[in-house]
Amino acid sequence: MTAPSYTSAISDTPLLGETIGANLERTVARWGDREALVDVPTHRRWTYSELDVEVDELALGLLELGIAKGERVGIWSPNCAEWVLLQYATAKIGAVLVNVNPAYRSHELAYVINQSGLRLLVSAVQHKTSDYRGMVEQVRGDCPGLSDVVYIGEQSWTDLVANGSRVDHVRLHEREALLGADDPINIQYTSGTTGFPKGATLSHHNILNNGFFVGELVHYSELDRICIPVPFYHCFGMVMGNLAATSHGACMVIPAPSFDPAATLAAVQDEQCTSLYGVPTMFIGELGLADFADYDLTSLRTGIMAGSPCPVEVMKRVVAEMHMAEVAICYGMTETSPVSTMTRSDDDLARRTETVGRTMPHLESKVVDPATGLTVRRGEPGELCTRGHTVMLGYWDEPEKTAEAIDAARWMHTGDLATMDGDGYVNIVGRIKDLVIRGGENVYPREVEEFLYGHPDIADVSVVGVPDEKYGEELMAWIVLKPDAEPLDAEAVRAFCAGKIAHYKVPRYVHVVDGFPMTVTGKIRKVEMREAAVEILGLPT
Repeated sequence: MTAPSYTSAISDTPLLGETIGANLERTVARWGDREALVDVPTHRRWTYSELDVEVDELALGLLELGIAKGERVGIWSPNCAEWVLLQYATAKIGAVLVNVNPAYRSHELAYVINQSGLRLLVSAVQHKTSDYRGMVEQVRGDCPGLSDVVYIGEQSWTDLVANGSRVDHVRLHEREALLGADDPINIQYTSGTTGFPKGATLSHHNILNNGFFVGELVHYSELDRICIPVPFYHCFGMVMGNLAATSHGACMVIPAPSFDPAATLAAVQDEQCTSLYGVPTMFIGELGLADFADYDLTSLRTGIMAGSPCPVEVMKRVVAEMHMAEVAICYGMTETSPVSTMTRSDDDLARRTETVGRTMPHLESKVVDPATGLTVRRGEPGELCTRGHTVMLGYWDEPEKTAEAIDAARWMHTGDLATMDGDGYVNIVGRIKDLVIRGGENVYPREVEEFLYGHPDIADVSVVGVPDEKYGEELMAWIVLKPDAEPLDAEAVRAFCAGKIAHYKVPRYVHVVDGFPMTVTGKIRKVEMREAAVEILGLPT
């Protein structure tokens, strides 16, 4: 009989039992003269000693404003140095940093402000088509708990920092003495598919250790320079990026306020970055630049790809042409700080494209039957669950929804369908809600997508289930074509599939698009695609 789908990952490296502020202080003491942060668009850079001074100034300014331990401070901005400063300043005074998605509009902003009980909002003025100031003013009257708004780059920000000069450093030390590693320190709103998003509440212990062990597994040291084009508002940027860097004395490099493939590669080249982050669509965008070959990327050795599965051909090019031989695949969710499984630097190409790695140090993973809750055997599909120091404290002020996600034994139920092989490698085969059941056959969209990536004219593909009177559901492939590719229709796609995959896995419908509806973190909005598909195809709901 095969073993159960359960692993526990031991480690000779102990967990960090300290606050984020204390960890930063240890890094400053050890590597104060090394470069800590580079904001490429504004040509600003800080050593760790300089960063420490500015973080403390901002922390003192927050104390002067009267921000108490546990009070919520929001940040609504694309990536910038001030985002990083506020992340560490709030940690030092024990305020809970609330990350507001830069893509939100006024309705969502008002919900987050009121649901989290924001006392202070730090906001960008504008970015691209987003008029942040206008939206803040639009909702402020409906947010009675919001006492103060500070705009980055304006006098209110300057005043906030300057006011800290009137506060004795002793007050900061006194506040830090009241903080514990298990205190809540961050609220991140998950992108809800129905209703409003939920605020995953994370502690110092949650996110500091997750960032630290991500850095350990890609072998970060004070010599590394990490290019971070992924958003800070999400764990990918602020935990896997910033906290992985500062817990190892590495340098954080901000290539642009939001993702720009050319700016990203220019930053890697000019700042001699050793690591690059991104979701697969970001790497596809970088590799697709007409002048890609003109960038010198030889400084790279590693990086992290996460958010969605990586096509084999894309991974091959990332390793060979971007020099990222040690690139890692990470899997997780906001509620788990975020990383639960990760590939290791010596894993082969198959492990990095067919799996999401093994369980992270000090964590447990299991795959269970969604109906019974019992652990399935190795190789059998079921719901992936994770347990350990990364599991969130809960959803902010929503105990019932917390209980739905975290069971009595503190297992976080991910909602992802997965298999675990004999060596403990996990393969995500889809979301429970994305599973397509066609005529009684279970179809995992990921498997079909991976096959279609092999078509010479297809650059990207996403498969969803759509209603069907005869079979219950049918498959629809949304396809992005490569430049100069021949037009593709359903008949051509079916011909490509014929005899190579089971007939029930062959998409009945094909829809060619320029891109997919995406979250800010690069995840494809399949719910939105399914809704649009019904209208596009004129199907009954």
